[in-house]
Amino acid sequence: MTVTRREALGLAVGGAAALTTLRFTAPAFAAGNAVEDAILEFTGGATPDSGDITIGAPEIAENGNTVPIEVSAPGAASIMLLAAGNPSPGVATFHFSALSGAQEAKTRIRLAKTQDIIAVAKMQDGSAITTKRSVKVTIGGCGG
Repeated sequence: MTVTRREALGLAVGGAAALTTLRFTAPAFAAGNAVEDAILEFTGGATPDSGDITIGAPEIAENGNTVPIEVSAPGAASIMLLAAGNPSPGVATFHFSALSGAQEAKTRIRLAKTQDIIAVAKMQDGSAITTKRSVKVTIGGCGG
């Protein structure tokens, strides 16, 4: 079967239209279950406890497009960051080895609105710990 250029173009446009439609039918913000499911998948089904994990983030972010975040969990094998109010809650996962000098990371993330940042760490012994921090995102940097 030979496909003409006109047919190939029609198939490409139809496929692009279908993908665009699917993209805009996604939920606007992540549901609470999406965050819980991500945590349970990351920890292997274990419920994380509180522990020695810290999140460094501004209390008020004037620009939600670039919010600086620091996370630290001494003795962690990996750390996952979640933004509960974003359309996709998973922000980043950092993995550490025996050669890592410290189990800490710094990055900048995008926040859609005022929300909680959740950090979950898998420790070397297989346990999991978690903490969260609220970040207020102002609109237009006006402090409101």
